[in-house]
Amino acid sequence: MTKNNIQKFREASRAYSDASIFMHEAIARKAGLSSTDHKYLGLILQYESITAGEISKLTGLTTGAVTGLIDRLEKKELLKRQFIKEDRRKVMIIPNTENSMKLLGPIFEELQQKTMKLVSTFSKKEIETIERYFREATLLMKETTDHLNTP
Repeated sequence: MTKNNIQKFREASRAYSDASIFMHEAIARKAGLSSTDHKYLGLILQYESITAGEISKLTGLTTGAVTGLIDRLEKKELLKRQFIKEDRRKVMIIPNTENSMKLLGPIFEELQQKTMKLVSTFSKKEIETIERYFREATLLMKETTDHLNTP
């Protein structure tokens, strides 16, 4: 790979990252959420249930910050706390997928359609290459995040 190719790749990657951040901030504003709450709601929605401690470990947020996040999202009825009968100190966070999709679904619908149209222009081999890049780059970013979050 030439120096020019590497530079072009870096520029494209940076532009993609910036556009993603700006888009998600706009989506969050449109949905009446902060960009942070929007992104962490997306994380929580990947689970049937999750504890506040698990959210803290996944995100690197303090337990106090996670409590504030849960409070804000619960107030908007996007999740609920469910106390465990056997141990009232333990609380499960249950995402309200239905309310979240009502809020965010219409915003993402057009984007998903346009994304699928774009993806359909790539060959199977190109899609596999792009997917491999995203998966491996994600692992690198997770490793960096874990390293930075380690005291």
